[in-house]
Amino acid sequence: MRFSDQVLAVLDRATIQGNSLSLTALGQLDRKLYTDTNKVLEAAGGKWDRRAKAHLFEGDAAEAVEPILLTGEVVSVRQELQQFYTPPELARRVIAEAQIAPGMMVLEPSAGRGALAAEALMAGATVDCVELDPRYVHLLCSTPYEAVVQGDFLKQGASRAWDRVVMNPPYAKGQDIQHVQHAWRFLKPGGRLVAIMSTGFMYRTRGNDLAFRDDLQRAGAKVEILPEGAFKASGTAVRTCLVTIGVR
Repeated sequence: MRFSDQVLAVLDRATIQGNSLSLTALGQLDRKLYTDTNKVLEAAGGKWDRRAKAHLFEGDAAEAVEPILLTGEVVSVRQELQQFYTPPELARRVIAEAQIAPGMMVLEPSAGRGALAAEALMAGATVDCVELDPRYVHLLCSTPYEAVVQGDFLKQGASRAWDRVVMNPPYAKGQDIQHVQHAWRFLKPGGRLVAIMSTGFMYRTRGNDLAFRDDLQRAGAKVEILPEGAFKASGTAVRTCLVTIGVR
């Protein structure tokens, strides 16, 4: 089921508590908009309860709605929305956008299997990776990267700076914003950061989303919507965009 950005905006501003999702705080919605939103909530498992004046879900309402906000679809997706690996064609697109040249120092945070790191290495860069999962750390260590650090990237200090940062961070619950904001600190003056992100920050009205949009605008960043199905090969319909910081 596909639906409009207006429905997404309504869902984003809904009041969620436990298994309950309420639209009452939004005031009187246009009839068609309410009908469309109700269809989405019902398709996601929510049932209107007149007494509660809310849609009730069998489980946590936020967990039911989060994949919808990320994908723009009611689909069966991995609940954590964490490990969706970068397809080769998109990885090459990121490296081209980053304008990586031989001899540059490049960082891939939350590297996973190192799809972006491998392309940066082939472009002649010296590459460092950070990865939390020990299985992928072992895999990354078998490749001639300069350094592979095991750990949570958000807990890493910016002890040095890189010419380029390329990344495909986790998306769930706005984590991609946190990761990009943190990675920004690792960039050299005049450097460039290219991140694959969920498009959620473009329409959500939460404080961190608004602040992030302001930061991107002040930095003169470029945001490019990626084609639908960009991650189809990785098993997700998450709607994504390419964010480039350091365009000027």
